[in-house]
Amino acid sequence: MEPLYTPEGVEARWQKTWEEESLYQSEPEAERETFVIAIPPPNVTGNLHMGHALNASVQDLLIRWHRMRGFSVLWQPGYDHAGIATQNVVERELAKEGLSRHDLGREAFIERTWQWLEHYGGVIIGQLRRLGSSLDYRRERFTMDESYVRAVLRFFVHLYERGLLYRDNRIVNWCPRCASAISDLEVNHIDENDTLYTIRYPLAGGEGELTIATVRPPTMLADVAVAVHPEDERYRHLVGQEAIVPVAERRVPIIADDRVDPEFGTGAVKITPGHDPMDFDIGRTHGLPELTVIALDGRMNDDAGEFAGLDQVEATAKIVAILRDRDLLVSAEPYRHSVGHCDRCGSRIEPLITLQWWCEMTELAAPAIEAVRDGRVRFRPERYADVYLRWMESIRPWCVSRQLWWGHRIPVWYCPDGHMTVVESEPESCAQCGSGELRQDEDVLDTWFSSALWPFATL
Repeated sequence: MEPLYTPEGVEARWQKTWEEESLYQSEPEAERETFVIAIPPPNVTGNLHMGHALNASVQDLLIRWHRMRGFSVLWQPGYDHAGIATQNVVERELAKEGLSRHDLGREAFIERTWQWLEHYGGVIIGQLRRLGSSLDYRRERFTMDESYVRAVLRFFVHLYERGLLYRDNRIVNWCPRCASAISDLEVNHIDENDTLYTIRYPLAGGEGELTIATVRPPTMLADVAVAVHPEDERYRHLVGQEAIVPVAERRVPIIADDRVDPEFGTGAVKITPGHDPMDFDIGRTHGLPELTVIALDGRMNDDAGEFAGLDQVEATAKIVAILRDRDLLVSAEPYRHSVGHCDRCGSRIEPLITLQWWCEMTELAAPAIEAVRDGRVRFRPERYADVYLRWMESIRPWCVSRQLWWGHRIPVWYCPDGHMTVVESEPESCAQCGSGELRQDEDVLDTWFSSALWPFATL
């Protein structure tokens, strides 16, 4: 007998014994109740952390308890390809070699990412074994297994044929460094010190002015309206008139909208659909044009005129100087506010209008809401049902495309005439005109598009 207990050897021996005796395996049996957990697949971005250990321990507790009670139990292991998270990790590894993904090209970069996967996929499963997790390891799955890829592509085509998937120019969270749209959950909001500029917008009639506050003077070049709250007595008489956007010298309508906060700044706000999510919604409601003056790299674009090519700090300085010279700057005061940053790389997020693939969620959310309301799905603790329902009942279109290389490539092909062919496998010709000259959509699907299919595609 060893003088000291050595858990490493003992645990490894028992884990091997339990697996050899198939104690973690069971098949569906008509005479026994079933209890199934398809493990929320960890990202294949490195080693598991304490959060994974806690999560696995809670699942293992439930699995072992149901197994002891005689249930036919399945706890299925696997891991997620993790789209943008994995791509960023591999790009950082390349940077250590003085390379970028563009130096490799798409195919070579994907091959490099598969090499990363082959290493860390095995590490993750080994760590779960080391934790003693009683998973059925013979059923290991991955969100880019061949059969899983087929399921994802089939589901994309199915949603498209139902009219729930479409392409549209809408506002997204754009990361200039990752060069991709990202989800709301991938945006970290950080309080930062900034400057709040109050600016005079002359009325087009020649007499009077509105004063408007903004922390981003460069975006005023894309203003298309000024909005006030319909119940704000200070401005009600101005609705229907026009104001002149300083520097841009553009005449824009003064509109009323109840989404305007009369307590912010002066109560009159600039409407810039191309660079603000709320303004985008207001713009769509009122049929306003959508202008953008910031490029995908975060610098001012050609539509910014004399400011084209400047970064936003430089553009702000020049615009503020012009406003001062024209006596249109009322004040510049310190201001602290929340600013979105990319969770993956830390870059400041730019709200931008870009052409993306979208999933219309209202129809899909309806049965999920009903399942909770009628008790078929229950939450523990119960209070989280309210959180879920608030989210689902205010659901918005979901941007499912990402401007990445690693992931499920969107199964859409375009011919020179712009026709789209949406099929599960590469077509020989355009479905509409017969052209044999086709190119596949460059984008990949949001990781959660494929992860959402995890229980359906694997069990």
